[in-house]
Parts: sequence; C-alpha cells; structure tokens
Amino acid sequence: MIRRSFLKHLAALPLVATAAPATARAGGTKLKILLKSAWGSDDPTKAAFPFLHGDALSGAGHEVQIFLLGEAVSLMRKSVANSIVPVGWPPLSEVLSKIVTKKIQIYACGACSRARSVTDADLTEYSAKFGNPKIFVSLVEWADKIITE
Repeated sequence: MIRRSFLKHLAALPLVATAAPATARAGGTKLKILLKSAWGSDDPTKAAFPFLHGDALSGAGHEVQIFLLGEAVSLMRKSVANSIVPVGWPPLSEVLSKIVTKKIQIYACGACSRARSVTDADLTEYSAKFGNPKIFVSLVEWADKIITE
C-alpha cells in the first residue's frame, strides 16, 4: 500500500516539474556558468556538448564562458570544427556560429594549443582567447556553476 502511494506521487512529479514557469529557473536568478571540456574530434558528440549546452544556457538567460583543454583545443581549427557532426545534433560549425553571435567567450588552454599547433589565427575565427592556469582559476572563482563535459 505504501509503495503504491509512493509510486503514485512519484509519477506525478514530472508533470509538476514541466508545468513550472520558465522564470522559476534557479529562482529567476541569472547564473554565471563555466563549461569545461577536453573532448576532441575522436568523439564528435561529446566534443560538441559544451557548445550546444552553452548555446542553450545562454538562450535561457545565463552568462556562459567555455574553457577548452587537451584535445578539445583542436576544435578551434576551422577545418576540424567543420568536420564535427555530433549524432542527433547540428554540425559544430553551426553551433559555433551561434556561440560567436552571442559573444560567449571561449578560452583554449595555451599550452594545450601550442602542443597541437592551434594558432592565434585559429582562435580569431571564433573570437576565442588563449587561456592559462591563472585565467582558469579566475573563471572558477567567477562561476556560480561549473559543468565539466
């Protein structure tokens, strides 16, 4: 009897959650969100997530910045970005265009970029900047939420 009652209440929860107004997000508060990723072209879907989620979070009214490290910095090369097509999502090049239009700041780890021959010219394509540990720390301190993808 208790189990049925619990399941009945549990089944009703998603309906309540989806019925909540959009303004109820985080109490109506605009969040500062840092998205960090090291996924590169070897997994196109995972590589695209910080950009897809950054676009969605920005669209919901939150302030977003992206920090790429490891293999993810190679996504800043236009030829690589143009070749990324995540499963079930639009091509990365389309999403990056939205990110640039929304002025979402992208940082690419400087040491990781040098090791992978990512240049200033590559970053300029997306209004991105080289990052370093001090910049990363400042972003962590700035953020209300940090999402590692």
